Amino acid sequence: MLNDEPPRWMGWLVLAAMTAVQTTSSFAALTLASIAPEVANGLGVPPSLIGYQISLAYGGGILTSLLVGGLIPRWGACRTAQCALLLVGGGCAMCSIPHVAAVAAGSLIMGFGYGLTNPSASHLLTRFADRRRRNLIFAIKQSGVPLGGFLAGLVAPPIALTFGWQWAPLAVSMASFALMVALQIMRRSWDDDRDPSGRGRESPAGGLALMWRLAPLRWISITAFFYSVVQLCLVTFLVTLLVTEQDFTLLEAGIVLSLVQAAGVCGRIAWAWLADRTRAGLVVFTALGLIMAVATVTVMGVTPDWPGFGIKAIFVLLGFTAVGWNGIYLAEIARFSPPGKVGAATGGSLVLAFSGVLVGPSLFAVAYSGIGSYGTTFGLLGVAAVAGMVTAALARASAREM
Repeated sequence: MLNDEPPRWMGWLVLAAMTAVQTTSSFAALTLASIAPEVANGLGVPPSLIGYQISLAYGGGILTSLLVGGLIPRWGACRTAQCALLLVGGGCAMCSIPHVAAVAAGSLIMGFGYGLTNPSASHLLTRFADRRRRNLIFAIKQSGVPLGGFLAGLVAPPIALTFGWQWAPLAVSMASFALMVALQIMRRSWDDDRDPSGRGRESPAGGLALMWRLAPLRWISITAFFYSVVQLCLVTFLVTLLVTEQDFTLLEAGIVLSLVQAAGVCGRIAWAWLADRTRAGLVVFTALGLIMAVATVTVMGVTPDWPGFGIKAIFVLLGFTAVGWNGIYLAEIARFSPPGKVGAATGGSLVLAFSGVLVGPSLFAVAYSGIGSYGTTFGLLGVAAVAGMVTAALARASAREM
């Protein structure tokens, strides 16, 4: 397999499997956010604290993103994905225990698994998928993130209201374990490039140093930091904003979250198609920041007097952009990575992307405590969107100089 061109069907099978891994992991990460009011009632804490739960999960992702560059060569990318699902499933199971400490620990463990998903998928897709459609393929795989959020918004609220909120993370836990077992079927052929005798002790900072040394990778990663702030604050606080300030029921807010995530799926594919079509991925990457900035500022003016369609439309636009950029991001990281270093470069880059997730929801929660309005706090996200637009333009300028 290493010396021969892989059959086309193998590339599509890898894509389907890695999209399923991404969907399940995202479903896990966003389940508690989609039922935040119910979880808060059950634990006796304010709903705004869900921002810290999300930050814990992605904090765990930062730690494993640093290590994954050394794990993939030794274990194989498929085995690494299986380990990711084991950690995600175990973390979800722990989050079903109705105690703040258990939810915190479970979120961190879940994050350990989440940090392994993208580098392992990037390694496999770079090996087996059609390079001529790089942006589209990575976008389809990354559509698993909003698809997981779509499922969280659609499935978790009914489960929580019918059986109790603890059953929502338990359901995702069982799905994670089932997918982990299913991946074993292809493990041998997908991991035929691994080196079991390798130490797997590559410097934890190796991927981070590689990303920082190459200017396009550095600026793309910084852009991902800013865009991640916008994305995760949107999906983390949307339900709470709609329930507490816009008079939506939990089920209605869950449906809006699902619409936002569905728009993100469409956005990832549409923006990637445009990037492949124009051969200008970084231009598209830059334009997304401008659209995000306009949309987040518009949210400041949303009131319960707005027609329901108008409220949904502005958040769907945010989903189409703020949840729609990740496919282009990972494709551009793969494009500028040295041969054989895609996994390490992706892991290093994700440290910055996950850092945006780590600080974004927590800063949002702090800002809300001072402002007292979710809508007004959303408007502040426009600053992050503009900053990302600037660094994406710098990435394009540095790429032209190579």
